[in-house]
Amino acid sequence: MERTTTDPDDLIASLPDRFRDDVARLDAEISRVMAGHPRVLWEGVFWGGTQQRIIGYGDLVQRRSRGEPVEWFVVGLAAQKDHLSLYVNAVEDGRYLTEVHGPELGDVKVGKAAVTFRSLDRVDLDALLRLVARAAAQVGPGPR
Repeated sequence: MERTTTDPDDLIASLPDRFRDDVARLDAEISRVMAGHPRVLWEGVFWGGTQQRIIGYGDLVQRRSRGEPVEWFVVGLAAQKDHLSLYVNAVEDGRYLTEVHGPELGDVKVGKAAVTFRSLDRVDLDALLRLVARAAAQVGPGPR
């Protein structure tokens, strides 16, 4: 996946009706929590081999198992075919924050670094934003 110059608002405007309002609301809330950090649209083939468009918040450099550094986002938001995904690339005590705090988030599925849900009304938004804030705190304040 790579950063693009496409405005994330263009992606949000192009989403199906069933996801547009939830993504717009989450985007506004995540942008508020991640204030000062970049907000960029990433596009391309994701790790699982699927074509993705993800709004990324914050910058992160991760080392792959082979050792090469990869630029990535701290938090990512994507609309999938049947659900929304929130990616949180942050670790606490050797475990991804999503694993540690997943039980607090409501009616969601939790993966290593992802939270998926069918609609925002199934999520404890306050708990989700606390998770985002924990991730943001790990990378410090964004550039001013």
